[in-house]
Amino acid sequence: MYDTQVTLVGHVATQVDYKETVNGPLARFRFAVTPRYYDRRKDAWTDGTTSFYTVWARRTLAVNLAGSVSVGEPLVVHGRLRVRDDPPAGEGGNRWVGAEIEATAIGHDLNRGTAAFRRVVRTDHPLMDTQKASVG
Repeated sequence: MYDTQVTLVGHVATQVDYKETVNGPLARFRFAVTPRYYDRRKDAWTDGTTSFYTVWARRTLAVNLAGSVSVGEPLVVHGRLRVRDDPPAGEGGNRWVGAEIEATAIGHDLNRGTAAFRRVVRTDHPLMDTQKASVG
């Protein structure tokens, strides 16, 4: 309820890492977001500092992501922001802070190109079994 929801526009920075786990399909990739702004002194558009996020997808989103996305493609990612603050490892270790997105929706950025959508028809969905049972 109190999660921080974000929508990011950027590019796929790494190949999608897809795994089947005991809790279902899981996929992750690094996402690069570079803001652009108009620099009045230079009278030109300029790139800001690039931020990198690890994007996590689960279940059906993970399966569809793995079959649809390649490095360099422009995406729009929506999901829950998580900031990890890991303590230093051992004496003299460095503290690590990272931002992750638990994605609820991912799509190609149609401002930058076209896409051909193909609906996935699932026949093994639990609701399909109950609907068949109540109809027959």
